[in-house]
Amino acid sequence: MYAISLGDDGAELRPIEPWQAEEFLAHVDRGREFIGQHNGLPDVVADLESSRAFLQAYAEKAAADSGRLYGIWTDGTLVGAVLLRKLDVAQGTAEAGCWLEPSAVGRGLVTRAVRVIIDWAVEERGVHRVEWWVSTENEPSIAVARRLGMTKDGVLRESYLYRGKRHDEEIWSVLAPEWRAGKKAN
Repeated sequence: MYAISLGDDGAELRPIEPWQAEEFLAHVDRGREFIGQHNGLPDVVADLESSRAFLQAYAEKAAADSGRLYGIWTDGTLVGAVLLRKLDVAQGTAEAGCWLEPSAVGRGLVTRAVRVIIDWAVEERGVHRVEWWVSTENEPSIAVARRLGMTKDGVLRESYLYRGKRHDEEIWSVLAPEWRAGKKAN
């Protein structure tokens, strides 16, 4: 299996596959309440069977070139993930996302990992536009979008029904020319 270093702190980005369902479930369990504040993953991954099914769905997306899921490991422990929730190469669009368990927050892991997957989408797959959909209440995720050089496109008012409450969602994006210009500037 391959791993991509996320920096000098030993953090790594690697694919998560269905055979890792037990490890994935343990990760979700460690962060269930924290992750669930803004992300429906804990409602979907409740046991080993649903963990395996979730990972299988992303394995199928990868095989169909319509999405990707990568884990973030620190010191050999899965602590979060980044994903291309949607990938439409023909249209040149993708939607990136993320989550972390509490032990991994505040270390820049998501920003570093999302940079890797956006760069791959733009440079390897020819994606023109990468989107970031986020609850208006999720300030840490909005900060990631800003650090990535994304532009806030707008707000979809009360567009997301989550746990019985309607939430506003912000849409952020970066276009391939902007992404490349941002890389040159750094």
